[in-house]
Amino acid sequence: MKDIDVVVVGELNVDLILTGDVTPAFGQAEKLVDDATLTLGSSSAIFASGAARLGLRVAFIGKVGDDDFGRVALRFLQARGIDTSGVVVDPTVKTGLSVILSRPDDRAILTHLGSIAALRYEEIDQTIVSHARHLHLGSFFLLDSLIPDVPALFEMAQSSGLTISIDTNYDPTEQWDNGLADVLAHSNVFLPNETELLGVTGEANLEVALSRLARHDLLVAVKLGPEGGMAQWGPKVARADPLPVDVVDTTGAGDSFDAGFIYGYLAGWELSRSLRLGCVCGSLSTRAAGGVTAQATLAEALAVI
Repeated sequence: MKDIDVVVVGELNVDLILTGDVTPAFGQAEKLVDDATLTLGSSSAIFASGAARLGLRVAFIGKVGDDDFGRVALRFLQARGIDTSGVVVDPTVKTGLSVILSRPDDRAILTHLGSIAALRYEEIDQTIVSHARHLHLGSFFLLDSLIPDVPALFEMAQSSGLTISIDTNYDPTEQWDNGLADVLAHSNVFLPNETELLGVTGEANLEVALSRLARHDLLVAVKLGPEGGMAQWGPKVARADPLPVDVVDTTGAGDSFDAGFIYGYLAGWELSRSLRLGCVCGSLSTRAAGGVTAQATLAEALAVI
């Protein structure tokens, strides 16, 4: 029985988002900011929340500490109707935390990994995976304990009939490796932003990098921020513009893009329409602070497609 549309495997943490004049001044100087928001963080969890907001049945597999931040993260997921039975609560680690210094057009991120890097392959509930149609992995380069076994995870998922998407997010080491080529060989959809795509391929040109990775069995959809998005699947190429909105905070916009795109992919939509939904979902998510507060419902997104 495939009673789960998407099972998400990845990091789970909370974000503390500061907005206003967020450039620190050292020398024990105290500066006042406009606002502070404690909300659900992590690429994987924001994707899961966006997918659930669009009406998909979502389960999450990850790890948190037995602490307040971990409980806050779980409450956010559960409030969106996400199955959290696969989340491991480990009292030996602290739940991860990101402090985001947010401006309307950019942001800086300070992250304490904590439980983010601690999930191990043997802690993944394979029964949950087998009940899903699709597996999404987020923040590949941060999953230190899982990275060596991601190919085995993907093989297991494929043997159960799942399709697979991955968003690596940024590599803090800027090596863009850790066995990623083998991981992509077991993937169906790759969802980088432009910086990540160029880093992974070693190319300087977007179109060249996209053509180098895209093939008949690997769809690549790249997020281009204010320029929208571009996707290629074999010989098919699509472009889409962002939706004009009054931007409050861009945190998690790429993850909401991923959720919209995967919704279209699972629905069997044409490449261009899936890309357009991704761009709309990414744009609408920037209307409020945090990655999940302003995520679109399917009705809201379809109304502007």
